[in-house]
Amino acid sequence: MLWSTADLADAVAAGLQARARQDDLEQAVYGFDAFDELALHPLIAEAIDAAGYGALREQRYPGHWHKSKKSEGLRCDLVVTPDRLPLRDPDLKATLFDAAPAVDPEQAYWLEVKAVAQHEPAGPFRNYSKELLAPVMADLKKVWTDGVITHGGLLVVLFTQTAAVAEHDLAAFHRRAIDKGYPVYPPATRSFPLTDRIGNACCTVSVFGVR
Repeated sequence: MLWSTADLADAVAAGLQARARQDDLEQAVYGFDAFDELALHPLIAEAIDAAGYGALREQRYPGHWHKSKKSEGLRCDLVVTPDRLPLRDPDLKATLFDAAPAVDPEQAYWLEVKAVAQHEPAGPFRNYSKELLAPVMADLKKVWTDGVITHGGLLVVLFTQTAAVAEHDLAAFHRRAIDKGYPVYPPATRSFPLTDRIGNACCTVSVFGVR
């Protein structure tokens, strides 16, 4: 399976742009840019599913499948599969119960998600820059250091006052990641306007592939 970060960025941007139009039609007091990060995950999963992929949330990293309890181990925000196929259960692989079509972890795309807004309902987000850098680097490390997966990346969703702010900040993040030794490709980035309700007038979707 050949994965395209551009295709994934297109899918997420299309889904979120459709949600922005829905917010406008409903004359919502707050748009989805006021959601916290976890509340955005279902919207992102729906957008990926609408593009014909599988979008499996909170899946345990395959490098942690050896742990005896399924509640143990690091989890990935979203695992994208071709044709909406499920992930192959490691406990069933090569058994009589492994007959149904499924995707091995090496064929899936493991995607960590980070969403940061420049403005919140209460006003400017004071930790915007800090939140974009430190926690995002930790998510990159999870994808990079897993010993099994071969396709993975980071999805960053930024809500900013202008597209220029997002462009600058994503470039700064990419430089910081490279300087720290993370093998991160230049991102596939898509931006679209938002109705400014709390200070954010642009949504930017950026998918960074990890080597």
